[in-house]
Amino acid sequence: MRKDAVHNRERLLRAARSLFADRGLDVPLEEIARTAGVSIGTLYNRFPTRQALVEAVFEDRTATVARLAEEALTADDAWEGFVAFLTGVCELQAADLGYNDVAVRGAGGDPAGGYSLMRRIVDRAHASGQLRADVTLEDMAFVTWGIAATVRATFRVAPGAWRRHLALTLDGLRASSASQTRPLPAPPLTREQTALLMPECG
Repeated sequence: MRKDAVHNRERLLRAARSLFADRGLDVPLEEIARTAGVSIGTLYNRFPTRQALVEAVFEDRTATVARLAEEALTADDAWEGFVAFLTGVCELQAADLGYNDVAVRGAGGDPAGGYSLMRRIVDRAHASGQLRADVTLEDMAFVTWGIAATVRATFRVAPGAWRRHLALTLDGLRASSASQTRPLPAPPLTREQTALLMPECG
C-alpha cells in the first residue's frame, strides 16, 4: 500500500478501536470514518465490510486468547488452568465493550481454532475430575453470554462486578458442586444449536 493508504488504515483502526471499546460493535461506520478524518468511501476501500474491520481491530485479541489457552493447557493444575483461561478472557471482555460483543458473537464459532483449544481445556479439566462431568463444551457459551451481559450492564457503574458473577459461575461448574440426586434440568445445547444462536457482526 502507498504511504497515505497505510496512514488512512491506521487512522481508521485507531478510531474504530476507541469507539468500539467505549460503545460496542454497533457504532455507525460513518462515525468511525468521521472520527478518523476520512471519507466513508475510504473506509470501504480499506475494509469492504464491517466484519473485515472488526477482524482487523481485534486481531491482537485473538492472538491473546490463543496464548491464554496455551498457558491453560500447560498449567500444572487443570482446574487452575481452566479458571485462569476463563478469567483472562473475561478480563478482555470487561476492558472493551467491542471485544465483549465479539466474544458473544463468536461463542459458537471457531475463530483461530478457539473452539478446539477450549475443547482441550474442558477435556483436561474433566480428566482431572475437577469439572463436573455433565458440563459440555457448549455450556461454556452460557458463561460467555452471562459475563457479557454483566459487563454490558455494569461497565460504567461497577466495572468489577463481573468478577463476582464469574466466581459464582465457577463454583457451579466444580465437580464437588455436582449432585447425582439433582441432575441438570435440561439437556445441553448441541454445537449446531449454539452456532445458530450467534448473531453476525454485520
